[in-house]
Amino acid sequence: MSVYIGTRDVVSASGPETVDYLQGQLSQDVTRLAPAESAWSFILQPQGKVDAWFRITRTGDDSFLMDVDAGWGEVLLARLQRFKLRTKCDLELATWDWHAYRGVAAGDIDAPIFADVNWNGPGTDVVAPGLSEPSGIDRLDEAAFTRLRILAGVPAMGSEMDEGTIPAEAGVVEQSVSFTKGCYTGQELVARVDSRGNNTPRKLRLVRGPGSAPAADSFESLLGDSGRLTSVAPDGDGWVGLAYLGRAVDVPSEQDGMAFSEIGAG
Repeated sequence: MSVYIGTRDVVSASGPETVDYLQGQLSQDVTRLAPAESAWSFILQPQGKVDAWFRITRTGDDSFLMDVDAGWGEVLLARLQRFKLRTKCDLELATWDWHAYRGVAAGDIDAPIFADVNWNGPGTDVVAPGLSEPSGIDRLDEAAFTRLRILAGVPAMGSEMDEGTIPAEAGVVEQSVSFTKGCYTGQELVARVDSRGNNTPRKLRLVRGPGSAPAADSFESLLGDSGRLTSVAPDGDGWVGLAYLGRAVDVPSEQDGMAFSEIGAG
């Protein structure tokens, strides 16, 4: 039972045309969200690649909060503003405190964003301005938190996802995309990949290696032609990481002392 303390960027959206606007821009069906309910969503480029992956929480009939990895709020805001022509939807960006409880659900905390999380176990994300420091619970440092994220197969913006990512590669389409809602920007690529059985050129996999965790500047060369390492963290006597591997790499398998497996199977 522990908590990681950080920040997340939050874009608020409100106004009488907010629901219709977001419904036409996001991969998630926002009309189905009840007040205080959250879901994950993509916002995509017209060609279907990722602009941002984030959580959206409904706070009222015509109001929502979208929280994204720190440093990516401006990207999300700019993308939302890009097609908001004469639309009655006000958008604002802020940075809020983030308390990520892992291995335990948070207690009764009054926060605008209070969402259940399952990273191979129970947890709660609490996101709000000016959160009080939690007491009586162990703190997770950056490396320990990254390790939990990797083991759960959760991608991060800037590491596993950026403007060159195809949504299906990252393994989070199931919880982030509605295939029953109407059209939205970038939908064609998502639908085409899904109809073909997600045969993308690369997919996110779990990697385990011996010894010290490799430095970030060695990520590109470590896997050679097999793929690209995107995140690593110490794990026992070795390290664990996430990597995009090409279709030619079978899993489970081993290469140069590293073991590759499906997310959730390592």
